[in-house]
Amino acid sequence: MTDDLAGRGLVVRRVDDALRTETDPWLEAVSRGFLGGERNDVQRDAFFAHTAYRRKIGVFDETAPQPDVPVATFASWAAELTLPGGTVAACAISSVTVAPTHRRRGILRSVMTRELRTAVERGLPVAILTVSESTIYGRFGFAPAALAAQWTIDARRARWVGPEAPGRIDFVTRAQGRDIAAALHERVRTQTPGEIDMPGGHWDRFFGTRADVEKAEELRVVQYRSATGDVDGVALYKVTENEHDFAASTVDVLLLVAATDEAYAGLWRFLLTMDLIATVRAGELSVDEPLWWMIADQRAATVTVRDHHYTRILDVPAALSARTYDVADTVVLDVADPLGIASGVFLLTTDADGTAAVELVDEPPVGVPTVTLGVAALSALLLGGVSPVTLARAGRLVADDAPALARLFASTVPPRLSFWY
Repeated sequence: MTDDLAGRGLVVRRVDDALRTETDPWLEAVSRGFLGGERNDVQRDAFFAHTAYRRKIGVFDETAPQPDVPVATFASWAAELTLPGGTVAACAISSVTVAPTHRRRGILRSVMTRELRTAVERGLPVAILTVSESTIYGRFGFAPAALAAQWTIDARRARWVGPEAPGRIDFVTRAQGRDIAAALHERVRTQTPGEIDMPGGHWDRFFGTRADVEKAEELRVVQYRSATGDVDGVALYKVTENEHDFAASTVDVLLLVAATDEAYAGLWRFLLTMDLIATVRAGELSVDEPLWWMIADQRAATVTVRDHHYTRILDVPAALSARTYDVADTVVLDVADPLGIASGVFLLTTDADGTAAVELVDEPPVGVPTVTLGVAALSALLLGGVSPVTLARAGRLVADDAPALARLFASTVPPRLSFWY
């Protein structure tokens, strides 16, 4: 399809990360695509310094008044995605834009198809992304696999009934918090399906320790140190003063990383019992937070759930064999892929120890339960965040034994991704 774009004067090519004359215009196109303003020199410098690891693609209109500014952008890099009981290499995707002047010309389809096939060639069995518009990516085989919960808590009403952690809370600098968070994230990310290793430059962006972060001075950081002296948790937050009632201010929890239940309880209790705070808000939480059981009045919390982390299987055997399973079973997966990347009939066999073998077959064994589904539905199942019974009732798959399939793909830990990328 890139040949079709070329026939209309559109050139698709990779941006040279070593040239500011290419990365600066590419950044302008990304900013425009996400409704941002023109980037300044500080922002361009920081972008250039922190994003060389990304594979940046631009679509250029040679007939445009600014032929050096792409009319569409796309970025990707190799990440490590946590699955139930394992990890898998994934193609993380970001900065997907098409200029409003060039909509509905097949640009996104052309670039997405090409880059997904490139990911296959690079040996990446799964593609992943977080999205600003949830209706775009289903046609490319993506599905929401890890949902995110947004909490708004009436702190005065909630009343803490959770455990009293024996450690201590201390303020630390933003630079200290960045280093603590990075170390803690590496400790815990492989415990939760849906999490990935932090993209380059993100820790500095979160903690305001790079020059292009605006209002970094508003950020506060606290750490939790256990009674034995181990730093097991960190929280990043900011306070918004209520101009009409100073004692009714708001705390926004921007990031909370806890390596132990004790640290989790200690940090949340601190945030919910701060003086002068009436409202605590937090996003990108799990749909099954322990915090729900740590407040006396659960109606003090308004919880909104939305789609967040999308997955797209590119290599069925590699993706499914990278995770573990809680039951031994055998099932046939008849997978349809609109892009023709992961189509086929696959035999999935799991052992009592949780390992799986997946093979492409011409004729499935007689008597083995069969599931007929699209690659998007299979991608939604990968992290264990949705039941095949639910998808069957929604008409997204057809299964001979949906309850058995649900037991096979279940995860004891709800999937979550704790940030955007």
